Amino acid sequence: MKKYSLKDIATLSGVSIATVSRVINDNGRFSEETRQKVLKVIEETGYKMNYNAKSLRMNRSFTIGILVPDISNYFFADVVQKIEEILFDKGYSTIICNTARSQEKETAYLKMLEGKGVDGLIVISGAEAFDFDYAPSDKHIPYICIDREPKTRKDTIFISSNHYQGAFKATEELINSGCQHPLIAMHSRKSTSTRERFSGFKDALKKNNIVFSSKNHLLNIDPDKQNFLKLIETYLTENPKIDGIFCINDSIALETMLVLRQLNKSVPKDIKIIGFDDTPAAKYAFPPLSSVKQDTDKIAKVAVDNLLNLILHPNETDQLLIVPVSLISRQSTNKP
Repeated sequence: MKKYSLKDIATLSGVSIATVSRVINDNGRFSEETRQKVLKVIEETGYKMNYNAKSLRMNRSFTIGILVPDISNYFFADVVQKIEEILFDKGYSTIICNTARSQEKETAYLKMLEGKGVDGLIVISGAEAFDFDYAPSDKHIPYICIDREPKTRKDTIFISSNHYQGAFKATEELINSGCQHPLIAMHSRKSTSTRERFSGFKDALKKNNIVFSSKNHLLNIDPDKQNFLKLIETYLTENPKIDGIFCINDSIALETMLVLRQLNKSVPKDIKIIGFDDTPAAKYAFPPLSSVKQDTDKIAKVAVDNLLNLILHPNETDQLLIVPVSLISRQSTNKP
């Protein structure tokens, strides 16, 4: 089988070598007609780019590292998958690192990614502000943060869903459905997104003339250390007026709905429930779970576009990009 060169592809396509290179790297100006013509020749010839030579020539590895705290989490997995697909289409490979919310593991992965010579880094969520100082690098690696506050904004771009807006909408959904004593159920991990959702919940109460108190409106949950059934049962015994629960994510919401059934509480008749993330399980729950949907398609696209631009233009940092969310109303918040 003949081994085709870049020059061969240019000749067969009827364009210059520079144009073929721009199409392959998806960089520079060329028409859609030209792009399709070059891609067709590449497909017909089975041309394969010599990535080692390309990397040496351009001093780039065409590899992006992704730090994620929990790859089993639906939202994280969804965003990572979409980021990987976009990067692959743009000629980049990815190294996905599951840190298990461990700073020690995160530091080790950062050093490994530096050793691999990644061109950039995407950091997704986490309880602590992201700081590159504890994993010093001889090479400046451009990075962006998704749903994780960077320690220094001037070094990066911070991308986040509008968690405050989502929590505010979710709480008002409960109140507008007749709830007079709504509760927020949240875990103890104080990530950027958690803080914003908590703030949105409290402000929605304030707007509706409900005075927040941690005793009557806050349930802290640690499912790994607590008996969930006993926790809910005790809280509802002490706060019998609770008629709506905004859960910080769908996992807590679905677990809460299961426990309420065990306690002979009807959803939404006795207590209305709303979650956050709109995981696939939400619409199959009984009753179907209302939830706040994050736009993972847009988050992934904005993340990739900004990181690749940052690789080419390292000084275009210190930006905050907020992605809107939407409320998905289902039967768990229906009025009687």
